[in-house]
Amino acid sequence: MRHGESTWNKLNVFTGWTDVQLSETGVEEAKKGARLLKENGFDFKMAFTSYLTRAIKTLWIVLEEMDLMYIPEVKSWRLNEKHYGELQGLNKAETATKYGDEQVLLWRRSFDVPPQPMAVTDSRSPHNDKRYKDVDRSLLPLTESLKEVIERMMPYWESDIRPGLEKHGEILVAAHGNSLRALVMHLKGMSEEEILAFNIPTAVPYVFEFDDNLVLQKDYFLGDPEEIKKLMEAVANQGKKK
Repeated sequence: MRHGESTWNKLNVFTGWTDVQLSETGVEEAKKGARLLKENGFDFKMAFTSYLTRAIKTLWIVLEEMDLMYIPEVKSWRLNEKHYGELQGLNKAETATKYGDEQVLLWRRSFDVPPQPMAVTDSRSPHNDKRYKDVDRSLLPLTESLKEVIERMMPYWESDIRPGLEKHGEILVAAHGNSLRALVMHLKGMSEEEILAFNIPTAVPYVFEFDDNLVLQKDYFLGDPEEIKKLMEAVANQGKKK
């Protein structure tokens, strides 16, 4: 599940590793997602999330609504959103007006074109954030493309998430649009072009079903298909100039 709407999602601002809160809408989205999961009989045994508040709180809301707050919960910086470098804090539509829709689409959704990097001395840099003090500094990004998100995400799939799935059978990952897209691309064997056009709406449960050998059998969003289609289109349109 992608986190619920954040305060910066609401403002249509590039967020990345900036730590922002859920909006009131985001809280309600998380509760709705939890209800869908509960109604469909999900019973998670373990959960994973990022180091960012909007994903952590989404997970907590879901687990509370499902009476599952006791299950093991693991956090990793590798599940963080894509780092948007110098774009963090800028309005997406205004940036598109300045640089053009095509350039902003490349920065938001291209496979291997990162935005301009943030200075390591910037107060916003992960190098200056205490939550990453135990992470090798050479691994902390100052900007990222989706390719680079995949490179830091996939070792975590192999070392932690996949073994958790093998052991428990039913797990929940609450993370971010791009860290989840990295995982989706791997699990579904999607091309660079396919993942460029694929959008994950906020707080809509996205289910992956595997056989006993962890071969993907099917994947689907929970909820009304027409509503989900509109939500995915809304995500796609965030970076277009008005």
